[in-house]
Amino acid sequence: MLLIGVPGLRWGDIRRTGTPNLWKLTGRAAVGTLSVKTVSGHACPIDGWLTLSAGQRSQLRHGSCGLPPAPAGTSVPGFAGMREDNARSKYGSKPGLLGDAVHGAGACTTAIGPGAAVGAADRAGRVDAYFPSADKTPADAWARCALTVADVDDVVRAYVDAGVDVNGHPVRVTPKVRAAAASAADAQVGRILKAAPAGTTVLLAGLSDNAGTERLHVAMAAGPGYGPRYLTANSTRTVGLVTLTDLTSTILRTLGVAQPKDAVGSPWRSDGRKSASVARVVRAMADRDTHARIYSRFVFPFYMVLIAAQLALYAFATVALRRRNDRRLAATKVLALAAGALPVASFLANAVPWWRSGQPALTLALLILAGVVVVTAAALAGPWRRSVTGPGVVVAGVTALVLSLDVMTGNHLQNCSMLGYTPVVAGRFYGFGNTTYALWVTGLIIAAGALAGLAAARWGDRRLVPLAVVVAAGVVALVIDGGPMWGADFGGIISVIPGFTVFAFMLTGRRVRPTRVIAVLAAGAVLVLGISFLDSLRANPTHIGEFWNELTSGDAGKVVFRKFLGMVGTFGNWKLSVIIVLGVGFLFFALLRPLAWRAAALHLAYERAPALRATLTAALVTTVVGMLVNDSGVAIPAMAFTVAVPLALAASVRALELAGREAPPRPERSEEPSASTG
Repeated sequence: MLLIGVPGLRWGDIRRTGTPNLWKLTGRAAVGTLSVKTVSGHACPIDGWLTLSAGQRSQLRHGSCGLPPAPAGTSVPGFAGMREDNARSKYGSKPGLLGDAVHGAGACTTAIGPGAAVGAADRAGRVDAYFPSADKTPADAWARCALTVADVDDVVRAYVDAGVDVNGHPVRVTPKVRAAAASAADAQVGRILKAAPAGTTVLLAGLSDNAGTERLHVAMAAGPGYGPRYLTANSTRTVGLVTLTDLTSTILRTLGVAQPKDAVGSPWRSDGRKSASVARVVRAMADRDTHARIYSRFVFPFYMVLIAAQLALYAFATVALRRRNDRRLAATKVLALAAGALPVASFLANAVPWWRSGQPALTLALLILAGVVVVTAAALAGPWRRSVTGPGVVVAGVTALVLSLDVMTGNHLQNCSMLGYTPVVAGRFYGFGNTTYALWVTGLIIAAGALAGLAAARWGDRRLVPLAVVVAAGVVALVIDGGPMWGADFGGIISVIPGFTVFAFMLTGRRVRPTRVIAVLAAGAVLVLGISFLDSLRANPTHIGEFWNELTSGDAGKVVFRKFLGMVGTFGNWKLSVIIVLGVGFLFFALLRPLAWRAAALHLAYERAPALRATLTAALVTTVVGMLVNDSGVAIPAMAFTVAVPLALAASVRALELAGREAPPRPERSEEPSASTG
């Protein structure tokens, strides 16, 4: 086994003429993009090597983001301190795991270059043989050990050599200097590949970031079991995408060494589809990195637009509700539906490769606007527009349907969408992300509530029929969100059970007694643990099944505590907090406050659509519980509010319109004094 680590190498660096060895390797290897997320947002070179060593996210907590230290003999200086620091980190990683596992199997390790020594070292910080560079490695050393690791640091060294300016900011490396560094790295890779014995499995990884923004990097695997195809792994379930922690697992599997439980990755494997020509492969892999990079530039401005849209809607609606003006109310309803459609429109925009445009910001804005217009027009076009909840149900139903189809067909819309997730951050690669789940489950609950109300009115049954609808919706939620093949969302299925329990009780007119809730929650806990147990029996369990393994091994407490700390930390996210404050404030001070004609707008909607109260309460309970059991915390209710509050406003306005048509006209004030006051 030969691992060539080229910290900072990206697919955009590989060219037919400038990097011929890498170009040739691409043609015969299984290829993919590599997510190098470690502990912090930026993966320094030594962080990448420590993560390889531990099989878990690791970092150098004390020191500069520079190159790894050169070994003294065969020992890495300061390795004991690195190991101790990471053992106390939130991931509790154990650098030296890879070296220990290889030694435990009776094999040895050879390291070429400082970073390689960090990656291959055992818990004592030692490798069996060390050479400072490829050109100083004797010919017989390449076949001496089962595992040889080589550090090719030319790309990242260009950034280290550039240094920082007087303000402490990294000096910009020009494209010409970077291209020269990539060519130098390519020459080293060529020498290493030529020296490697026949039959060697070769892995090549750009296992860290450079200075500047976080990016996706190069991953290749050549040799027995790998061909010109795309890489994937169970950790990502995405063709052409693997992670840094998977690298450790891949090495151990190739060497036939059992993977320790502290290593969290999944082995790389070739996808069944053949890759295209080298030029097309390089473009496709570089395009994925481009998408992630441009997404990172636009996600913050999008949240600002989202907050501004919510604020403008609530301000306009507050004025419109205080003054009985039909035109303003009609405009408020349209704006509310448009605001509720904005989240799903941001996902639909990803159906078009907007990031390839010469003006990606404008293209993305136009696509989102088009999605908002289409969904809003659909909500106002059919006969459902006459009912109180009809238009909002269309928006909610489209949201739930689009996200359901996406999660069942590979998450193409969620990946690097403005409200989705990105492989650079590496919080989630498949299934429902927490913010997406919040939007999806809110849409599902609103659609189910309207359907239950419609069914009750149609068949005149206030209990059995609505209960059947809610139970069916709850089963759909558990299957789609909790299914390992689709949503794979452990926290989501925990929050679905209490939310839909309250939904069923309120919709059928039963009191929400503590004993009933506790009984249902106990049954839900058994169900959740059963799903976790069954998933753990699979050859490649998701994190749902991993929770059972952690529970039985006694490690579940650490995972729960880490997620709790993550949840608490989200309260410092001012963008999400602003959305929640705006939504709650508008509910209490506008929709629930009596109007000039002596009725709160939302209460009028409740009277005309009795299922609406249960619907909104169920959405609130589901997302609040989701906040408490997920490390995304306040992001879950915040995203739910972006759909639920505008659609509640649209229903309230429609109720006011209907009430206004039925109420007798108010007498105009007279300038003359009345008889009683004259």
